[in-house]
Amino acid sequence: MKTLKNIFAVVAVVLISFVLINASSTENTLKKEENVALNFCGEAVPMEIPDVWERFDREMVINRNLHASTELVIKRANRYFPVIEPILAKYGVPDDFKYLAVIESKLENAVSPAGARGIWQFMPATAKEYGLEVNDFVDERYHLEKSTEAACKYLLAAKEKFGNWTLAAASYNGGMNGITRQIERQKVSDFYDLLLTEETFRYVFRILALKEIMQHPEKYAYVIATNELYPPFSTQKITVDSPIENWADFAQQHNINYKTLKIHNPWLRDISLPNKAKKIYYIEIPTE
Repeated sequence: MKTLKNIFAVVAVVLISFVLINASSTENTLKKEENVALNFCGEAVPMEIPDVWERFDREMVINRNLHASTELVIKRANRYFPVIEPILAKYGVPDDFKYLAVIESKLENAVSPAGARGIWQFMPATAKEYGLEVNDFVDERYHLEKSTEAACKYLLAAKEKFGNWTLAAASYNGGMNGITRQIERQKVSDFYDLLLTEETFRYVFRILALKEIMQHPEKYAYVIATNELYPPFSTQKITVDSPIENWADFAQQHNINYKTLKIHNPWLRDISLPNKAKKIYYIEIPTE
């Protein structure tokens, strides 16, 4: 009998929790009737179009409930957004594009099945086209500052081609040629009027959803104390303009270990650096 009572008690707790979670979820959902005004890079999102609202709502439901993933992204943003934001501003690229980096990689140096790498997820050919060094010893797709600059160059070129930031963002996923073909085929020029592949069809809405959640985390039950956010790195730059036989020895000479060197310089891809051309590289060394 005691065991049966315990079972009923557990079931009751589960049911109450389920009701509370669903109630909270309902409160935190952007209702259609609220006529939420959204914009991407200052360009209005036509939420009055039924499929547009539903596509945005889908990404909100998904990302609002990816609790561990979204919480980690918010924590990482505290470290990486201060690096990304001034570079976007320098190039005149809207601040909203930092959320493109979020959906591309979750602000990690990710590797895609297709071979895209880094926080901005460049493929090798595109990376080289926009000025990044990619070889067995150096892969600047993993260099946050340089890859952000390359992303800015791409986005500016796409904006010049398509005339607006929304299509420029879509092209980051679907490619400039791919978006151009669909515009010509479907005889429309607005992203929200285009029928695209599943991934590209969702792409801008994923950005919008992460923007909404990350700008208003408490509204969606992400309450994270300041001391739980990942702090920005504090580093100094060491100039290297000659071959390095062993990065582990180099690290020890600067009172750190190889692991710490790679954490701050993930673009170094080998234990050595031939550097026959004596190119100048700047190595980040932690100051704390």
